Amino acid sequence: ALLSEGHVILEGVPGTGKTLLARCFARSLNLDYKRVQFTPDLMPADILGTNIFNFQKNEFILQRGPIFTECLLAEEITRPPPKTQAALLEAMQERTVTIDGTGYPLSSMFLVVATQNPIEQEGTYPLPEAQLDRFLFKLQVGFPTEEQEKAMVSLHGHQTAMPDLDRLDVRPQVQRDEIIALRQMVASLHLSDDMVNYIVSLVRASRTHPALLHGASPRSANMLATAARAYAAISGRAYAIPDDVKDLFLPALRHRVVMTPAAHIEGSNTDGILRQVLASVPAPR
Repeated sequence: ALLSEGHVILEGVPGTGKTLLARCFARSLNLDYKRVQFTPDLMPADILGTNIFNFQKNEFILQRGPIFTECLLAEEITRPPPKTQAALLEAMQERTVTIDGTGYPLSSMFLVVATQNPIEQEGTYPLPEAQLDRFLFKLQVGFPTEEQEKAMVSLHGHQTAMPDLDRLDVRPQVQRDEIIALRQMVASLHLSDDMVNYIVSLVRASRTHPALLHGASPRSANMLATAARAYAAISGRAYAIPDDVKDLFLPALRHRVVMTPAAHIEGSNTDGILRQVLASVPAPR
């Protein structure tokens, strides 16, 4: 997502390590990191910032909000009112914020990692599809395996607080110039006509599936293509292959499609339907 200049939603129940994952990610990539706990009374100014009058200088001074960072962890993004959600999502799309009519650019590394809880919906404002469409990936964070959970308790069962990243020896591995160079390399990766046709065919097939009320948007085709390039680069290749698209198809589209009421009643789920879409479109050879 970082190499594709995209944003991520992490969905999972509390206690599965979403916050720790975001902190380790930011530290490893040497990104400035800030965390905001979203609540029903959170206002746009609490995220963006506001102008405060300085009586000594007789002028307004911008008090920057937590959005002026590089990796912003937005905890429980469905908790605040729609106005606050919209303020954040506008910044995600434009990478600028407007405060009292003046625009302020955000860092080119600006990345939002939003979390949401799938089991508590009371008092929440689920993101509309148009706003969800601005996230590159929706990743589902499930429970660990039994062996992983035993190892976790053995290593960290002596504390209840968030682990100290210094004690865990989590250190920066890259510099900003390296990330910028990687992004430029990703943008230059070759995407063949067959791959372009495959991506577009998959996205368009989601719009005609009988179990989907709304299929994926044209924006999702662009995002999937960019992500496939980044995935290929991470895999050590200068070109994308169909398997890249297949691996990314579910996390890139599961939050962009809407099931029909009949599909809900039948007990279908979005991932299962998307797998059917994936199987219906032949991959290029």
